[in-house]
Amino acid sequence: MKNSTPSHRWNEVGPEIDSFYHLRACDVSRQPCAGTACFVARNTLGMAHPASEPRVSCLGRCFAAPATGVDRARPRIEVRAREGIVLGRLAQGGDASLATYHANGGGEALARVLARPRAELVDAIDASALRGRGGAGFPAGKKWRAAAAASGPAKFVVANADEGDAGAFIDRFLMEGDPHALLEGMTAAAYAIGAQQGFIYLRQEYPFAKEVLETAIAEARAAQLLGDNILGSGFAFDVELFVGHGSYVCGEETALLRSLEGLRPEVMARPPYAAERGLYGCPTLIQNVETLATVPWIIVHGGEAYRALGFSRSRGTKALSLNSLFARPGLYEVEFGVTVRHIVEELGGGLRSGTLKGVIIGGPLAGIVPPALLDTPLGFEELHAIGASVGHGGVVAFDESISIADLLHHVVSFGAYESCGKCTPCHLGSRRLEQILARHTAPDAEVASLVAALRTASLCGHGAGIGEFATSALAHFGKELAAC
Repeated sequence: MKNSTPSHRWNEVGPEIDSFYHLRACDVSRQPCAGTACFVARNTLGMAHPASEPRVSCLGRCFAAPATGVDRARPRIEVRAREGIVLGRLAQGGDASLATYHANGGGEALARVLARPRAELVDAIDASALRGRGGAGFPAGKKWRAAAAASGPAKFVVANADEGDAGAFIDRFLMEGDPHALLEGMTAAAYAIGAQQGFIYLRQEYPFAKEVLETAIAEARAAQLLGDNILGSGFAFDVELFVGHGSYVCGEETALLRSLEGLRPEVMARPPYAAERGLYGCPTLIQNVETLATVPWIIVHGGEAYRALGFSRSRGTKALSLNSLFARPGLYEVEFGVTVRHIVEELGGGLRSGTLKGVIIGGPLAGIVPPALLDTPLGFEELHAIGASVGHGGVVAFDESISIADLLHHVVSFGAYESCGKCTPCHLGSRRLEQILARHTAPDAEVASLVAALRTASLCGHGAGIGEFATSALAHFGKELAAC
């Protein structure tokens, strides 16, 4: 397949770009994890926190925190929804081979897609009410329709596999145990929008996922599921794996695209949006791994069947990853609409340590759900209304042994360390806030001013998320923080 995409590799970029990445010369197999799930686990166990540089913010082993290095251990995986859309095969044991994928129902979606008009697939995604599972919750159908309608010399599909939210390990195990669902979803998306090239942007902290994906891509090419003439249809599409070198902000789509292009991965102002002008200035569809792995089920069963699951404006199912302080940590697939209490008590079995003090859902840059609000339904709007977030689906619970002042400083320190430096509120504001919080004094007017600036004036969700977490901590645990 002819590919006119410019070629960029790490050994071709200058030191001013290479120096942006934290892990460019780091062996993650030896690094201690400094993520939020490991932070609360170490605090609960009375362990010291690592002071190593560079920091590794999540190794995808939150179910076994505190973690050091990487291994092939698997968490508990259960489907607690009417349909096992993304975790079904993993819950049955998981096998990354193409033969097993096809034996368990995989591959049917692509055969159906190639025999239908492209517009029908876009309509099906629209009808499903699927929203992006990477954190923002933007309607997938709108993205697909915009990318399909856009014109350009080329079009791209990019899988955002930079799962950097501390507490989340969903995409890691989807890629390691069911990679062909991702590839089939990407190929279907490419057919729908008219793309010929795809990229998987994988975080360096997932070395086993890299091995599995490389094998899966080779299997798919050998079986004519990728390449010049997919299943004899004349449709051409191929996928390239791209491994990052450690930067949380590369999970933001504009920074991710710049990283793919070999540029400094700073966040860029929008519009234009990627669906109109993305990678190399061409229309680009970006979705995270879980979103794309959902696509084959929607194709086979129909958009309306998917929409029948879930509730309100949050349809379908969501994979959740529960941290090590739960009695039953692991991966669970649920329908939207279950309560946070159900997640904590029924899925997780409560805490194995002390009394629950709070739950962070959707990553460190999201609000805290206190015990008084556990009956809030899992839904994009419903959690947002209480200052929390669905986010990517990581669930980090912590008990009464955790100091909110320590937790707030940990999150702000993470945010300051990972800031791309593009905008002043985040670049300078997060560092100043970190300095103040390190003193463990009661929040003052300067703290309030910095938090407001981060929430309202940051260029992207990174700085805004720091502000949102601080706002949530102050709202729900203000008395404790005032007593510092």
